[in-house]
Amino acid sequence: MSRNTIRLEAIDPLEIYGAANRNLEALCSYFPELKVVARGNEIILEGQDKDIEEFTAKLNMLIVRRQHKMNITPYDVEDIFDGECTPDRYKISGESVIVHGNDGKPIKARNRTQQEMVKAYFENDLIFAVGPAGTGKTYIAIALAVRALKNREIKRIILTRPAVEAGERLGFLPGDLKDKLDPYLQPLYDALGDMIPAKRLQEFMAEGTIQIAPLAYMRGRTLDRACVILDEAQNTNLGQLKMFLTRMGCDAKFIVTGDASQIDLPNKKDSGLIKGIELTRNIKGVSTIIFKNEDIVRHPLVSKIVKAFEKAEGKEG
Repeated sequence: MSRNTIRLEAIDPLEIYGAANRNLEALCSYFPELKVVARGNEIILEGQDKDIEEFTAKLNMLIVRRQHKMNITPYDVEDIFDGECTPDRYKISGESVIVHGNDGKPIKARNRTQQEMVKAYFENDLIFAVGPAGTGKTYIAIALAVRALKNREIKRIILTRPAVEAGERLGFLPGDLKDKLDPYLQPLYDALGDMIPAKRLQEFMAEGTIQIAPLAYMRGRTLDRACVILDEAQNTNLGQLKMFLTRMGCDAKFIVTGDASQIDLPNKKDSGLIKGIELTRNIKGVSTIIFKNEDIVRHPLVSKIVKAFEKAEGKEG
């Protein structure tokens, strides 16, 4: 029998132990013959040398994983015993995990085009992601931004979209300006809510680490060390798009997403998205990712619906 003490340095023990010590209990369940006592930032182990060494190794894997996730769950403990937690797991490439959702589910690129978008993010500072609804453009963009924030590669995430009505009238919505604009920004809240615990998300937004605002609020700002995402960019004119792109500061990443088939402007020809892509196509550091109908990752019917509408619009044209 041997005895060893592990000290958790520069990390809150609760982040590893989990609520009500659930993560620690899950880890201990794999070592029935090992006595484990947690006291603050110290974990005291008594048992066979082999068990102590393996427990320490698995605990270190959990600590490494915490650097890439907002919170650790018992799913993570299962992963490290299933061989899923390897040194290369968090290197973003073809099928690597971008970030984990609140339920511990890994969020990763689900098709080749999403993989190209992830790759482009690390090789360029401005990415245009264009294609039909349901292809995951915005979701992957937000996942990349959350990952960068957790890894301290950036200081803040800024999400914006033009407040353009899709058939409704903004002035008839109830409430003040924020209340009127929130429905237009709800898809961004939804994606963030999948990846960041609600309480932590509120803290981030209260302190300005995560900002969600209409495009008009971007004027005059210089955005340094930030990942900035412009969603629904097909509803911007060329002047608005130029205004947005020229907000880019030092160490910033800009992602522009849009669907040229869903322009809500009164005159569809006023959309500046495709024009902006053409104007920046040959600039180094700019990448354009084109999503197609086969990249749709929502319900299988969505792809068929998109094709049916495109066919009808083609006949009308």
